[in-house]
Amino acid sequence: MSLVRVTSAQRPPDAAAHIGGRLALWGGYALVLALAPLWLTSSLSQSLLSQMGIAIIVCLSYNLLLGQGGMVSFGHAVYSGAGAFLAIHTLNRVTGGWALPVSLIPLLGGLGSAALALLLGWVTTRRAGTPFAMITFGIGELVWAAALVLPDLFGGEGGVSGNRVTGSAPFGVTFGPPIQLYYLIALYTLVCTALMYVLTRTPLGRLLNAVRDNPQRVAMVGYNPQQVRYLVFVMAAFFAGVGGGLSALHFELVSAEVFSAHRSGLYLLFTFIGGSTFFFGPILGAVLMVLALSLLPGLTPAWLLYLGVIFLAMVMLAPGGLAALLVALWQRVRQIAWWRQWPQRLALLTSALLAISPLWVWAEMTFRLQLADELPPTLSLLGLTLDAHSPTSWLGSGLLGGLGAGLWWVSRRWLAQKERP
Repeated sequence: MSLVRVTSAQRPPDAAAHIGGRLALWGGYALVLALAPLWLTSSLSQSLLSQMGIAIIVCLSYNLLLGQGGMVSFGHAVYSGAGAFLAIHTLNRVTGGWALPVSLIPLLGGLGSAALALLLGWVTTRRAGTPFAMITFGIGELVWAAALVLPDLFGGEGGVSGNRVTGSAPFGVTFGPPIQLYYLIALYTLVCTALMYVLTRTPLGRLLNAVRDNPQRVAMVGYNPQQVRYLVFVMAAFFAGVGGGLSALHFELVSAEVFSAHRSGLYLLFTFIGGSTFFFGPILGAVLMVLALSLLPGLTPAWLLYLGVIFLAMVMLAPGGLAALLVALWQRVRQIAWWRQWPQRLALLTSALLAISPLWVWAEMTFRLQLADELPPTLSLLGLTLDAHSPTSWLGSGLLGGLGAGLWWVSRRWLAQKERP
């Protein structure tokens, strides 16, 4: 059997289209990173964009463990936090006279986190599944407790602060203005995203998928599953440390909270919501995480309740996450028959929102009763003013939900009749 070299002229046309699609996707990703601060020009918007870039790096690094390796970690914040503390201490040394460019400090944070993972990862990755999750949780709690009792190193409750406008300023770039720091973060985000994507396409990345799916078979063909998990664990820690180093430059303050289980839980929650089975899923999750943590607390006191409900809904109804929903929607949208049913689908969506609206209204009114000293008892909905102390508001919202449920049932039957051949 002879081997035939396939030239570009002989390459199937769909393969060329696939490559072109990937190049267009990456070009669009880079373009969005480059143009976003030119469209959102306020300091708050550029700060949120910087936080999104940092979150993208950390969530993608977490997904190397969760999505690619099937390892549920409850202690990933240990490595992003270690990178942040190493970066803030290095930044203070640069202020004291070290000749190190500020732009390279996040790389040092990544290397420090990788070194920590070399030490802790060998024990952590000896087991998979539930033991792995419990070990990472235990290590996370130990590191968080150590950070609180070692104030000379971690700054105690106040943390360690720094000033990123220090050292040399090549071409006048001091990283003081938010837009200058954003473009540094955007560059790191683009490069780290590309490196992690390439990693998933290497033999090591494919071997990691095999270890996730069937570690016994991987061991039978001569590979050590624990060594594969260990190598990827160290790489994930490196990228998490880079993200932590960038966060230290952005906030100029690092406290022991960066090691908390709450922070690790957020990485798990939003990586899963974004879609851990798709490479770009954690990018969506990271954007949602920054928006949720920045905007929701100011909109409603029940925001944590809504996050929990969304997570449960994703686990039960869409385990593939938001990315899987978007891919499925895109496939449906490309079908001509789907567009012919848009009135039925619009009616189904509208009635479903009406059916679940009482849950939101009742949750808001309950919080207004519990926090009567801080919140007014009234709530505005579709131009109507509801009073948490009025039984009419509770009963009326319930009747609206019942009407929505009835309309949903009718819309569902209408859509089913339309779908029949």
